[in-house]
Amino acid sequence: MKNKIILFAIALSLSANLALAQDIYTLQQCKELALKNNAKVKNSRLEVEMAEQTKKEAFTNYFPSVSAMGIGLISEKPMLTMQSEQGAVGMMKNEMIGAMSASQPIFAGGQIVNGNKLAQIGVETSKLQKQLSDDEALLQTERYYWQLVLMKEKVKTIEVVETMLARTYNDVSKSLEAGLITKNDLLRVELEQNKLAGNKLRAANGAQMLKSALGQHIGVLPDTFEVEFPAFDNASSPLDVRAEHAVALSQRTEYLLLGKGVDAAKLQVKMEIGKNLPSVAVGVGYNYMNFDQGRVTESKDNFGMVFASVSVPISGWWGGSHAIKKKKLEVQAAENTKQNTAELLLLQMQRLWDELNEAYQQVQLAQKSIAVAEENVRLNEDHYHAGISILSDLLDAQNLLQQSRDQYTEAATGYLLKMSEYKQATVTLSTQNVSSTFAPSNLFNNNLKV
Repeated sequence: MKNKIILFAIALSLSANLALAQDIYTLQQCKELALKNNAKVKNSRLEVEMAEQTKKEAFTNYFPSVSAMGIGLISEKPMLTMQSEQGAVGMMKNEMIGAMSASQPIFAGGQIVNGNKLAQIGVETSKLQKQLSDDEALLQTERYYWQLVLMKEKVKTIEVVETMLARTYNDVSKSLEAGLITKNDLLRVELEQNKLAGNKLRAANGAQMLKSALGQHIGVLPDTFEVEFPAFDNASSPLDVRAEHAVALSQRTEYLLLGKGVDAAKLQVKMEIGKNLPSVAVGVGYNYMNFDQGRVTESKDNFGMVFASVSVPISGWWGGSHAIKKKKLEVQAAENTKQNTAELLLLQMQRLWDELNEAYQQVQLAQKSIAVAEENVRLNEDHYHAGISILSDLLDAQNLLQQSRDQYTEAATGYLLKMSEYKQATVTLSTQNVSSTFAPSNLFNNNLKV
């Protein structure tokens, strides 16, 4: 029995040490971890590296193409037999042929130059796509973070109301013992306590799921970290982050990507034209031949050569003209897409601005509701103790306080998310702390009179 107690104590000690060993991450640290560990962000970095390799591959087309060839033949008997006065002479039994050539393109219709330009655009495009991946990772980190804060704060709010209900339960129990009330009042308080326990369990499970999702997103095991809960109140005005939408448009990654798409489409036109132009190349070669090696009929020879080639796609001009027209139409389509998307991006920024202002107003209203709900609880407690109000009024007041606190938490986290979405849309999203958006407060630390 003594050994069991010792083992149990050791287990408790280890559990406590593990809990203490958990890292506590701020929102900024979560963002940094997401940019470092998130799988999509990692893949976007690999896409940039692949584009760089494609660019280097295209650059090699500026240099000569060198090739070599060799043939060796050992036959059981001569492949040819020649009759002479001295008799039959076998030929082509042991053969060796070698050749090497180098070809340098002089003119390829601009395909090499434009191909390298396309490869460069590919690199720039991959970097912009990486920026999109980074932005989405940052925004998703904020979503998970603030949803987790929301659930945790709901648990804290329930604990506050549980404290009030526990006090109410004691008061009602004493009144029942004194014969002042019926047992129905006590049962009603117990029902409220059971309802709170169920809500607390759901909120705690929701928080755990969100913590696991955040951990997967930032590449950290959920059991090894906790998040820092900010204390904030008095949200700063949206005017502090107001941006000039027309200016922000020119810096939007999506808009820049569309510009690269137009540039690439124009180069594709030049590439298609180049396919229908003559191509000129020059080259040098060296050949070595050794027939009937080691025989009386052995013959050796080697020689070098210089050559030039001109290729004109005469029959391809007809179909090529239509291919060129098609590429030009693709340029127009890319420009139309760019213009249309620019208009949609401006509409998006305006919509997010309107939603940000609405969320700000919701925070202001929720703050006022908490003050009213706190006063309502205080008055109903006093009235109930004085015997001038009924239990249901007190329980309703406590429920309203819980609802008002939950509404404020939802409004505050909703405002922060809208702030992040607007900043991302106006190219101002960063890893700044929440303190720049909210002034410090103890509201989220449960400094509530109960």
